[in-house]
Amino acid sequence: VQVLAVVPGREAESRDRIAKICDNFAVGKVSREMEQNFQKLEKSNGLNKEDENGFTYKASWFMQFRAVLWRSWLSVLKEPLLVKVRLFQTTMVAVLIGLIFLGQQLTQVGVMNINGAIFLFLTNMTFQNAFATITVFTSELPVFIRETRSRLYRCDTYFLGKTIAELPLFLIVPLLFTAIAYPMIGLRPGIDHFLTALALVTLVANVSTSFGYLISCACSSTSMALSVGPPVIIPFLL
Repeated sequence: VQVLAVVPGREAESRDRIAKICDNFAVGKVSREMEQNFQKLEKSNGLNKEDENGFTYKASWFMQFRAVLWRSWLSVLKEPLLVKVRLFQTTMVAVLIGLIFLGQQLTQVGVMNINGAIFLFLTNMTFQNAFATITVFTSELPVFIRETRSRLYRCDTYFLGKTIAELPLFLIVPLLFTAIAYPMIGLRPGIDHFLTALALVTLVANVSTSFGYLISCACSSTSMALSVGPPVIIPFLL
């Protein structure tokens, strides 16, 4: 340390000495070996990848995505009770709606009841899935800021990994809801009509999920997200 230090009163001499030491090290055997090892490590692991803005990351885009996806998937598996509660809630609501509109016929009253049942389909899928994701990013905001500032991963890899890890649950929920309520209400029979209804309900559920992600990204705290969510979502149901 003393050899490479700048001595007060002898700055020019110290800088010349430091420059000579660095130049000799740069052309030395140890420096060449370190450079070769670093290049091999860069090729094998994709280290020091730069994005379009010139920022250096410690891993490639795919490695970042894989790591964030795996961590997000583990966080989902660590809360099996939450998954069971959501599935139980979906089942109970579907059974309740099915019992209220049980066995509708294609009459004037029946068509009005079916319209009401379809509206409940939309409202349930909208609010249930939107509020399931409205606090996802706000709850992890401090960790996200710290890790992105450390250049561990990009914003897009974090968002994609987080959403894809939770996607299976948001596909199972509309399937379970539609499979229970659709035949109980007595909607149009036929597997093709059922699949069409299932596709529409799944789209509504995932659009609501994306809207919940949007609100979560736009808000800086969980309380703000919960306050902003209902006034923003309700107008879309009109």
